[in-house]
Amino acid sequence: MVIGKLVKSIRQFLPSTIATPLLVSGEVVLECTIPFYMAELVNRIKAGAGVGEIARFGGILTIMAIGSLIFGILAGLTCATASCGFGKNLRSDMYDAVGGFSFDNIDSFSTSSLVTRMTTDVTNVQNAFMMITRIAVRAPFMMIFALIMAFRLGGRMAWIFAFVIPVLAGTLIAVASRAMPLFRRIFRKYDRLNESVEENITGMRVVKSFVRESYEQEKFGAASEEVRRDFTKAERILAWNAPVMQFCLYTVMVFTLSYGSYVVISSMGLDFDIGQISAMLTYSFMILSSLMMMSMIFVMITLASESAARIAEVLDAKSDLVSPDPEVAAESVSDGSIVFEDVSFAYAGNPDNDVLTGINLEIASGETVGIIGTTGSGKSSLVQLIPRLYDTTRGTVKVGGIDVRDYDLTVLRDSVAMVLQKNVLFEGTVADNLRWGNPDATLEEMKEACRLSCADEFIDSKEGGYDYRIDHGGANISGGQKQRLCIARALLKKPKIIIFDDSTSAVDTKTDAMIRKGMKKYIPETTKIIIAQRTASVADADKIVVIDGGRIEACGTHEELLNNSVIYREIYESQNKGGDDDGRA
Repeated sequence: MVIGKLVKSIRQFLPSTIATPLLVSGEVVLECTIPFYMAELVNRIKAGAGVGEIARFGGILTIMAIGSLIFGILAGLTCATASCGFGKNLRSDMYDAVGGFSFDNIDSFSTSSLVTRMTTDVTNVQNAFMMITRIAVRAPFMMIFALIMAFRLGGRMAWIFAFVIPVLAGTLIAVASRAMPLFRRIFRKYDRLNESVEENITGMRVVKSFVRESYEQEKFGAASEEVRRDFTKAERILAWNAPVMQFCLYTVMVFTLSYGSYVVISSMGLDFDIGQISAMLTYSFMILSSLMMMSMIFVMITLASESAARIAEVLDAKSDLVSPDPEVAAESVSDGSIVFEDVSFAYAGNPDNDVLTGINLEIASGETVGIIGTTGSGKSSLVQLIPRLYDTTRGTVKVGGIDVRDYDLTVLRDSVAMVLQKNVLFEGTVADNLRWGNPDATLEEMKEACRLSCADEFIDSKEGGYDYRIDHGGANISGGQKQRLCIARALLKKPKIIIFDDSTSAVDTKTDAMIRKGMKKYIPETTKIIIAQRTASVADADKIVVIDGGRIEACGTHEELLNNSVIYREIYESQNKGGDDDGRA
């Protein structure tokens, strides 16, 4: 159940959550009792009460007003504490859930959708929670209490509410039933709108280089217009609340004043008196304002219910990649040997289309293995099975002689470092980013890793050196500099296995060769897997695996493949055709 899942996020703010409705109840009791004493005071004054009696009533009313104010202030404080704390916990729970997602989970949610759920949706649910803990208690409690007092003071005149309340209730039900489907549609369009923004900001250089600003603006404008149109429809429906509420309010006022005045005059104040009319008007305002607050709550809950369902989808998503029971899980990776036994793999979104088929491959610990193949041949998918970013569809992947599914995920992934083609750096200093590889790395260790990755050249030229601050996403350094920093970060980890997924594509061939040479000396016992587009990057590997269409087409040394593999020879010859340095394109 959605509510049950969200309630778990209250946790340490439960005392404030419970205290809020209790304080609100005290505020309402005093607030609703005041008109009763006011009516009694008016009647006593009319009957000729003395100063002492008036002062006594005045003192009681003052104490009740101060008490109501104190209850209200305390309720506001506890409500703010509870709702803001609930929102914080809910965001944290969602963030933790996303952090535990497998790649399959992440593939099922777009980034923009997750951002919308953790911002807009959480805000909607937080606002609804705030209204539920305070106003949702205050409004019905005040309405019931005011109705009891109204019938006690007004008698048959209070039956006007039997006409007004059903009208308002019917309006609320009709509004909610029509608005809810619109809100569901709006949130889906919000995801697409945010996705368009994310896509354009990420690809701003491409948009500008192809002069497509006008096209993208039109596309964004169309998506924005769809959201506006649906929101307008929803707001038009919700707008019925206010006029219907005003109609009922003025109907009650006119009836109370006209009929009440008639009863006072006709009975000479015996059946009904001025004090009672005053109290009835006050209770009328209380009842109708309570209904108005309830309509606001209804609208907010209508809006928040869809947000709550979207949040629950994230919290419900369970990773299909879980660690085995700690009692049976392998506690360490003995070495960097890797074995693929009849491995096939397909992504969850397209289970009938195998990306890898019948892969059999043995890699000895400490070997340097090159992987080469055409775009889309399955190279990256293959290496992502090693740290268990995905699970095989069929077959087994072993690391250190043990099935990767038998390792604790943290143990396995701590033994594998990956350097991706799309390098990711985080906002902070150079040292902060390097310490992702080893939180305890000394400055000397960082300098050594950066020297091996050829990153020291540009770091030394930056103001502050290793304290130089990198902007969000590494926007203030070049692609090649990012790649070299990411290589240094991986080297600091000193893993059993290090995987380079086309991670030197942004550096020149000379630097590429220097990095490979440095790695051999720095981590000789580490298994090194290099995915590359350039044959020069893998030419000196112990063996090279050629992948084509998700299958291993050939495996051997550079010289062996030139003689035995048509695909490898074609790649090599195409890159050497221009006669560039080392014959690489």
